[in-house]
This record gives sequence, structure tokens and C-alpha cells, in this order.
Amino acid sequence: MSLLELKNISKIYGGLKALDNVSLRIEKGEWIAIMGPSGSGKSTMMNIVGALDKPTSGEVIFDGRDISKESNKRLTELHRDKIGLVFQQFHLINYLNAVENVMVAQYYHSMPDEKEALEALERVGLAERARHLPSQLSGGEQQRVCIARALINSPELILADEPTGNLDEANENIVLEIFRQLHKEGTSLIVVTHDPEVGEEAQRIVRLEHGKVISDQKNELFKG
Repeated sequence: MSLLELKNISKIYGGLKALDNVSLRIEKGEWIAIMGPSGSGKSTMMNIVGALDKPTSGEVIFDGRDISKESNKRLTELHRDKIGLVFQQFHLINYLNAVENVMVAQYYHSMPDEKEALEALERVGLAERARHLPSQLSGGEQQRVCIARALINSPELILADEPTGNLDEANENIVLEIFRQLHKEGTSLIVVTHDPEVGEEAQRIVRLEHGKVISDQKNELFKG
């Protein structure tokens, strides 16, 4: 069953066509890598899929609803209930410790629950760092806090933008192992990346150039 479908999506900024009549279907439980060079439209696609921006034309069907025409209030509810976002730049609140940063996401969904937030941190291997501020955490640890924050409301879709872009090899492997486990549990994953090794972890690779899909192929090396 489809979780997400882009239908003839275009996005124009001034005179620049960042996405050009893109159509794409993503099934529930799939792990997709969106790849392409700088300026190919990857970030624009992520913002539209994640309901952070609206297309100039076309439809974005998420779980049977065209979210391209939803109000900001309904989009906030979508972020809260259905989509977990993982950013390259972490976006942690610097004066909150790790567990408090995770609880921020709960605040917009229901009542904050420290026990659940601690369990989310334990899941990403950071239980012992729960009371540390972002400045006291390594880049890899900060990224894992971001993943715990994205997971706390049990979203249907995890959308990750260059999640390993600022990490060393050891921390990259930790993050990818978390993604492998999420996929085994049935979570849908869309990972935007320029790194071939990260892309080859996905079961399907979509490549963009100049705002167009130039290939959409199953990954024959997928081990899931």
C-alpha cells in the first residue's frame, strides 16, 4: 500500500525550477535513498515530502490525503503524528539536555513523558548521556539524540536529510544500524544523501538531476 505519492510535482523559486514535473510512489515500509549532485533538487524534494514547503504545482498524497492543499494547522498535526525529521545540522536546543530535547517533540504531540524519552535515548544507545547538554555531546551523539526525538511519537515515516554528513565512520555505522532496525520493524525511511555507501543501504535508490528523476531502481545489494 502506498504511503506517499508525488504526482507531477514542480517547484519554482523565482525563475529557477528546483523540481520539474516529478512523480514518485513510496510504499509503506520501504527504505528509499534520494541521491544526486548539489543543486539536483534533493533538499527541495525533502521539504515537500516532509510538508515543510508546498509545491508550485502537482499533488502530494500522504496516507490518502493531498497534503499540498492542507492548512498550516493540519500540516503541524502531520509533523506531530506521522513524520519524524532528522536533520544534518541536528537543531537541538542548546540549553536543554538530551532527554529534554527529546521531550520537546512529545510536548507537541501529547504530554511530555520523561520515562518514554529515556527509553528512546536508550534505544539509540545514549541512556547514560541523557543529562548532558548538546555542547557536551559528540556530533554522533547529537545525531542520535535527533533520531530519538524523531522516533518518540512513533511516526509512520522517518525523513532524514544527510543524516551522516557530519559524522565519522564509526558514528555513521551506528546511525545506519539504527535505520536498519527501524526498517525491520516496518518504519518507512526516506534518506537524502550524497554518500554512495549510505545510499546503498536502502532497498531503492532514486537519483535526481536538474530537478528531474533520472533513475528509480531497486538496489540489488540490499540486505534487508
